[in-house]
Amino acid sequence: MPRIKSAKKALRQTKTRTARNRQRRSQLRTAMKKVRSAATPAEAATAYVEAARLLDRAGRTRLIHRNTASRYKSRLALLIAAKK
Repeated sequence: MPRIKSAKKALRQTKTRTARNRQRRSQLRTAMKKVRSAATPAEAATAYVEAARLLDRAGRTRLIHRNTASRYKSRLALLIAAKK
């Protein structure tokens, strides 16, 4: 455990950020799964809108790399196009 005041604060901040990132990453993965498991193209398109929004935000906040977010969006869009 840290003894120095700044190190204690850094530990608190890290715990908070880790929890926030874990929650957001989980939310992102769930949204992507909803697109993949959608029964109809309409359902998939609706789920894609939400997933794309979360992916863009994750890229902006560097939860994931911007290019990774872009790649995921592209692959999900191809999946939806194949369902139609």
